[in-house]
Amino acid sequence: MLISLWLLYLIATIVAGSPLANQYPFREQSDATTADHISNGLFASLERLSRLVDITYCVGTTGITPPFSCASRCKEFPTLDLVTTWNTGVLMSDSCGYIAIDHGTSPSGTDIEGDTVGSRNQGAIIVAFRGTYSITNTVIDLSTIPQEYVPYPSPDQGGSEPPKESKHTCKNCTVHMGFLASWRIARTVVLPALEPLHEQHPDYPIYLVGHSLGGAVAALAALELKVVSGWDNLVVTTFGEPRVGNDGFVKYLDSVFDLDGTGKQYEAQTYRRVTHVDDPVPLLPLSEWGYRSHAGELFITKSNLPPEPSDIQPCTGDEDSRCIAGSVGEPFRTVSQALVEERGRDATMWTGGLWDIPSRFKLWQLFFAHRDYFWRLGLCVPGGDPIDWGRDKYPNFTTSDEL
Repeated sequence: MLISLWLLYLIATIVAGSPLANQYPFREQSDATTADHISNGLFASLERLSRLVDITYCVGTTGITPPFSCASRCKEFPTLDLVTTWNTGVLMSDSCGYIAIDHGTSPSGTDIEGDTVGSRNQGAIIVAFRGTYSITNTVIDLSTIPQEYVPYPSPDQGGSEPPKESKHTCKNCTVHMGFLASWRIARTVVLPALEPLHEQHPDYPIYLVGHSLGGAVAALAALELKVVSGWDNLVVTTFGEPRVGNDGFVKYLDSVFDLDGTGKQYEAQTYRRVTHVDDPVPLLPLSEWGYRSHAGELFITKSNLPPEPSDIQPCTGDEDSRCIAGSVGEPFRTVSQALVEERGRDATMWTGGLWDIPSRFKLWQLFFAHRDYFWRLGLCVPGGDPIDWGRDKYPNFTTSDEL
């Protein structure tokens, strides 16, 4: 099956010379100066959220039970209470996940993002979307049929129009049909459970997290909650998120979450799209087919586990050539010679040699780089993936720590 998929993408590179590919010429990308790496506080937040998304892989296998118990990392979050789980199955677009609520701080004195809060009662709501669990599910992920997108279901489907005063409109938007189907099915469980929680605890921030396919579903969920429901207190964090839609969709998402690079600093972004060197999924579906990456990227430059704050590069704009967009094989996204000269041998991380296989064709990395986000994600067993057994826990960084 991997060979068949590989051949499919190799054929796509040949098609890249066709008029279809030429409809998307090079777009100037500002590589404005950013910090070399993220802060200890943001690192702590991302690491904790990666453990929360890892727990989603218990849904559909050994399960998650109240108050918040599972075979994986649930015991590391003793103040969480499970609200609900869902599992639609492979035939129903393979949407899985859970909703949990945290009414207070953990014994370590940190909130869900890892910030030290002392005795302050900092509640939170977590909505976690599971990623792909097998190659079969991955095939579903990579089906590339685009579908017209509006950020709300039509009234005849039980939806409602967005507020007339909304400043965000999605013009000429298409999204991946499979991703949209996953969210439309999941929302029948997620929204009825989430709406009363938000009404009871309007001050609790809502953290949407997702890995792989779950990252794409989290993106669509976040847009509906923010634009249609009008909820502002959202923080979205995805790991290995594939491309969800076309250029119109990307502009829309960037606008909704203030990711245009001219507003909030990356530390204050409410949408964080974490990518990893050699992970093919953030480069799929292919740009030749009209799919685009959105902004908010934080790029893990280190191949092996575990990373450190110095290994995570904040990126600028939708396609920063210093980040995943600079991978070998990306059409009209190659790294300039100036960057090669600036980085010296380190630039080979992105540019590679003449015979290097492009990252987007390294499908075996679905088992490695695509899962290596702070921990090896995706196996619901005690202590997580066995590769993590015996590995020291990450330091409990806080936002007050010096780099």
